[in-house]
Amino acid sequence: MSVRRPDSLGGRAAIAGIGATEFSKDSGRSELQLAVEAVRAALDDAGLTPADVDGLVTFTMDTNPEITVAQAAGIGELSFFSRVHYGGGAACATVQQAALAVAAGIAEVVVCYRAFNERSGRRFGSGVQQREPSAEGAALGWNLPFGLLTPASWVAMAAQRYLHTYGLTPDAFGPVAVTDRRHAARNPAAYFYEKPITLADHAAARWIVEPLRLLDCCQETDGAQAIVVTSPERARTLPHPPALITAAAQGAGRAQEQMTSFYRDGLTGLPEMTVVARQLWRTAGLTPADIDVAILYDHFTPFVLMQLEEFGFCAPGEASDFVAADTLPLNTHGGQLGEAYLHGMNGIAEAVRQLRGTSVNQAGTPAHVLVTAGTGVPTSGLVLGADG
Repeated sequence: MSVRRPDSLGGRAAIAGIGATEFSKDSGRSELQLAVEAVRAALDDAGLTPADVDGLVTFTMDTNPEITVAQAAGIGELSFFSRVHYGGGAACATVQQAALAVAAGIAEVVVCYRAFNERSGRRFGSGVQQREPSAEGAALGWNLPFGLLTPASWVAMAAQRYLHTYGLTPDAFGPVAVTDRRHAARNPAAYFYEKPITLADHAAARWIVEPLRLLDCCQETDGAQAIVVTSPERARTLPHPPALITAAAQGAGRAQEQMTSFYRDGLTGLPEMTVVARQLWRTAGLTPADIDVAILYDHFTPFVLMQLEEFGFCAPGEASDFVAADTLPLNTHGGQLGEAYLHGMNGIAEAVRQLRGTSVNQAGTPAHVLVTAGTGVPTSGLVLGADG
């Protein structure tokens, strides 16, 4: 049982609604249309109307301004609006921002959203193209001349060091890919529905950047996801059981960069996620043994292994065997490798489904679900809990 600390959200806000568009490779409509569809779907799921909303939170990378989404969705006055930086690292932090606003009485119903045409529009996997002069661009300038132009190439540096340090081969990443695709194969909303893979498939996949193969890299998706946050008291009057926000945290480590933190003392872990893990365990009053399901950000398989180790589910270098043993339900929606790449927002929705008992890969009756956001960048995390 968790014990709320004075510095914890400790169940003072809850997720009452989730909604998404279909996940595709060519949505055929604008990112604003996608955002509005997801927001309305989430409100319908919560049994609320646009008139109930007084707050919106999204990513700095989202192209849809809060006031524009509000107008297009029929939302009126806003008393709170916020954005979180660092790409996928923002996912859980959008819910944290919403929960803080609700807990402080600044807003009553806050919707978090993320929408993009990431396959038919700007493809993140294509890497660095043209950048305006900035401090962020200058940081990348240390790596670009050496051919490190894409997210896969940046992650491959750390992945190679991880394998070397623990005496592993690229096959160590296979259990993550296979687990995700097994769950996606049973999820009608997943892009890879009815398309499981085997360890042999993983080992036979073509190289992208050694030691990463194609099946180690998440897909590119068109779509949107929205999450409705309100007070537990109000959530209890709505159609679905509340998913209580038991703890929320953000984290950036020392010598932090955006996926190119190559000058740290070591490359076999994710110090930013250590910051998040420490805060979540402390403020929730929980340990790894209390987590029933884990929804871990999986843009690349090696960083799932490192997250399991940073959170203390297993010792360093042992995460591949831990995943293969299937002792902890992991990414039961199929993850970003199998369901959709929505910058982690669809993982939050899956955590809510697990607590409601409506997941297509339901893991019993979980009491606590861990959710993480993007890795290799400043990041965030959540522990969501069942009500009662």
